[in-house]
Amino acid sequence: MKQSRTMSMVEAAANVVVGYVLAIATQIVVFPWFGIETGLAEHLSIGLAFVGVSLARGYLLRRLFEAIRMRSLE
Repeated sequence: MKQSRTMSMVEAAANVVVGYVLAIATQIVVFPWFGIETGLAEHLSIGLAFVGVSLARGYLLRRLFEAIRMRSLE
């Protein structure tokens, strides 16, 4: 069964949202271990800086693997 481009984007977006929440939680716990003190606004900004890259990465990898899968069926 082929995955549509829209569903690839939905999957990538869900992956990024879950990753974003985990990243913020991880930063809040780990940063103080390294002497990095920041507020919630900074944690959210740092996390947002990576959202676009993560979304593009997830989408492009999904499309690549879908293309490989479809070629193997031909």
